[in-house]
Amino acid sequence: MSVRAESLAVQVRGLTRSFTSKGVLNGIDLDVAPGEFVALLGRSGSGKSTLLRALARIDHEAEGEGEIRLPERLSVIFQDARLLPWMRVLDNVLLGISGGRDRGRAALAEVGLGGRERAWPHELSGGEQQRVALARALVREPKLLLADEPFGALDALTRVQMHALLRRLVDAHQPAVLLVTHDIDEAILLADRIVLLEDGRLAADIAVALPGTGIARRARIAELRALLHRLLGVEEFPDGASDAAIPLPSLGERHG
Repeated sequence: MSVRAESLAVQVRGLTRSFTSKGVLNGIDLDVAPGEFVALLGRSGSGKSTLLRALARIDHEAEGEGEIRLPERLSVIFQDARLLPWMRVLDNVLLGISGGRDRGRAALAEVGLGGRERAWPHELSGGEQQRVALARALVREPKLLLADEPFGALDALTRVQMHALLRRLVDAHQPAVLLVTHDIDEAILLADRIVLLEDGRLAADIAVALPGTGIARRARIAELRALLHRLLGVEEFPDGASDAAIPLPSLGERHG
């Protein structure tokens, strides 16, 4: 059963999903507060995308022993921008919305694509296409933004740029965000909380709490990275190198 509620952006109780005899989600309980950014991390096959599809109302066979509570307005972005090739950029942004062309132009300007309203999707780079997808999601002013590895197909530099853009837009629009990712550093840099999924269950719930700048911030990043590698069973640096020596781009002082 799906019940809308505004007190929490997401409230899930007892969510289950099976494919044939295999249980993919095994009694998930999850709360996400309004404006909170939660990263969902886990190995391949742990159920991350299945959970996101259930919350996006794409998978109607997922079952809750209790209930799934969602806000009225939500948007979804995927790894593939999913732009319609026969529609210009502005029309893709406004897909399903009556009128609002000024809103669409403003959304494109926010993602750095002002003046590209009449471009065709094939004229854009992969990063630009994902900017259009982000504008399409945010023009609807969602209370909840669901993101399924939206930067997974981008090159490293473009990903860094998109991380900064997403964080800036989230700070401006204040939706709750649930981000599915395989990237530990992406989760650390973007999220307020990191939820670890293992065998269809929530195995850990970790507050990120990054200090704003300097040595304390770098130390906290290194601590979180080591903890998440350990929880995921990943050998970080087999040659004995220190992860503290590897710099990460700063997204400002949002956690401090």
